[in-house]
This record gives sequence, C-alpha cells and structure tokens, in this order.
Amino acid sequence: MNQTRRQRFRHFIGFPASGHHAGEQLVATLGGAVGIVLVLAVTQALAGPTAALVIVPSMGASAVLIFAAPHSPFAQPWAVLAGHVLSALVGVACWRLIPNPTLAAGVAVGLAIGAMHVARCLHPPGGATALAAVIGGVTVHDLGYRFALSPITVNALIILAVGVAFNYAFPWRRYPASLMRYRHAPARGGSNWPPIAGHHVMAAMDHLNVVIDVNPEEMGELIQQTLDIAQRDRDGRLPEVRLGRYYCNDRPGQQWSVRQVIDERRSDNPEFDLVIYKVVDGNGLNRTGSCTRTEFARWVGSELQPRSGPG
Repeated sequence: MNQTRRQRFRHFIGFPASGHHAGEQLVATLGGAVGIVLVLAVTQALAGPTAALVIVPSMGASAVLIFAAPHSPFAQPWAVLAGHVLSALVGVACWRLIPNPTLAAGVAVGLAIGAMHVARCLHPPGGATALAAVIGGVTVHDLGYRFALSPITVNALIILAVGVAFNYAFPWRRYPASLMRYRHAPARGGSNWPPIAGHHVMAAMDHLNVVIDVNPEEMGELIQQTLDIAQRDRDGRLPEVRLGRYYCNDRPGQQWSVRQVIDERRSDNPEFDLVIYKVVDGNGLNRTGSCTRTEFARWVGSELQPRSGPG
C-alpha cells in the first residue's frame, strides 16, 4: 500500500492525524481509574454486586468523556447528570410498558436518545443506562423508578465530583469547561483574518449542520491559534526589507504600486521596527508613509531593480 492509499485509508476509517501528549494520557488514565473505583464501591453498596455489573459500565463510558475529553459538550455536568437520569426514567418506563424484552430494549435506547436531544443533554453513555434499566435483572427491576435516583443520580454526582476535583489540578483541563478562561491575543497588524469568537463557530456549525466534540469557545481558540501560527509561518518567509530598495506589490490594474524605502527607525524589538517609504510609481504616486517592517514586507510582492542609463 503506497503512501497515498495509506493516507486515504486512514482518513476513511477516521484514524486521527495526531494524538494527545503522554502526560495528558496519564492524567486521563488516572482520573478514570479513581472515578470508577468510587462509583463501583457506592453502587455495590446500594444495589449489590450483581446489579453493579450491569449499571456501572455506563458510568465507565462517562468517565472516558469526563477524563479524556473534559471540554466536550457531551462531558459537561448537565449532559452527564440529565442524560443519565432521563435515560434511566425512559428505560424503566419501557420495561414496564413493553412486554417483549428485546423490543423494550431497542425502544428504550431510541427514546433515550430523543429525550436527551430535546433536553439538550446528549450524553452517549445514557443509552447504556436506558438499556441497563431493561436488561438489569430482578435487582434493577425491583427498584422501579427509584433506579433513576439511586444508584444512577448518586453515581453521576460522584463521577462529576471526581471530575471537578481531579481536573482542577491541571489548569489546561479545568472541568467543567465553563471554568476555562481563554485570553485572545489582539489581531496582528496587517492580518486579513478577524478575531474568531464562540458565536462565530456556533453559526458555522449551524450552517454546516455538524456536531463537533469540543465547545465553541475552545474551537474558536483553536482556529485563532491556527491562524496565528500560519501567520507567523508566513512571516518567517517574508522578503527582507532594506533601506533604499524598491518594492512592488504586484497587484493588477490601478492597485499596482512601487515604493522605495527612504528611511527606517530600528528598535530593540524587531516587531516595532518602522520603515518610511515613498510611492515612486503607480497608485498614490509621490505619497509618503510609514509602517512596521513586517507590515511592509507583507505588502511586498517582489523587489525591483531600477534601470541604469538610458531606457
């Protein structure tokens, strides 16, 4: 399989191009272990070891989200708590109202998804909670609707409390995501890209009708950082601007212009170096102006050499 086919296959199966850092992987592993140990201990005490084997797996799935993807919309407290509780109520109702266990299980999961959508608390592990209410056996069935309160609500609160406390030790993964505070750098001079806010991302998601497993603020920060890195990468390849040289913007028609650098003001920080230029041909002829060296370099399309002697 050549490189192109390998890349297409990886794209087809959704294999990620990059993974988390080793430290992040370790943190998620430890957090998930601590959370589930506590949940399992409480569930065994409340419902017995047999019922715990059916109930706890859905909390294991919640632990993956809370500790491995703490900023995901699916992992936020409302999604975790309301998603599990609603799904548990739906599951119990389906078990009581639908005699066929197989049909009851399927309807329970489907209705749980619908209920979570309506309540805006979509939490994938909720489907397992609804299923457990149907196939959990006598111990679970005897609880009736109390199943949604204990052990489900109790378990959800435990896993949430562990998620908040455990992630608090790591500033880059505050949980819930509302505790994160992003500081956007001001837009760079000369950049063609405006700052991106969370509502811009939400509008784009609505337009494309997609669901992304991170919150809009974090996605906006990711996009803004990507643009900033791309801008710095492009700035690293900018032409060198020198005193006395002639530069053209290489734009078509009336936008075409040639400038000569006639003076410069250097500073300790190269980002604040100023150049003074004069327009010697094209649009704005004989006009003078000044800007940072970087801004001028972004304007440059090519360097020109004036002809010497008769033309």
